[in-house]
Amino acid sequence: MTDWIEVAHLDDIPRQGARVVKTAAGEIAVFRTVDDEVFALRDRCPHKGGPLSQGIVHGKKVACPLHDWKINLDSGLAVAPDVGCAARFPVRVVEGRVSLSLTTETTSTDR
Repeated sequence: MTDWIEVAHLDDIPRQGARVVKTAAGEIAVFRTVDDEVFALRDRCPHKGGPLSQGIVHGKKVACPLHDWKINLDSGLAVAPDVGCAARFPVRVVEGRVSLSLTTETTSTDR
């Protein structure tokens, strides 16, 4: 069973932007694409720990503001040739309300 916590209204998150949610699990960046898809990643680039929430969202990727690493929003994986993974979290939107689960989802290359 997944416990969901309401963190924002969809309109609180700018298109192609993010909002940071402070949780017991650390800071989580909740991203919104131009197509209103919503994703959640730990707000820490796997390269040097840059704040992903301050990066530019394009398509389903975010560019880290420190060194321009591209991170896939749907998997948390860095785009090749870079290697690394930001933890991702389940997120859902119901009637415009964005909810987050603090249970991390894993990818085969999570470290």
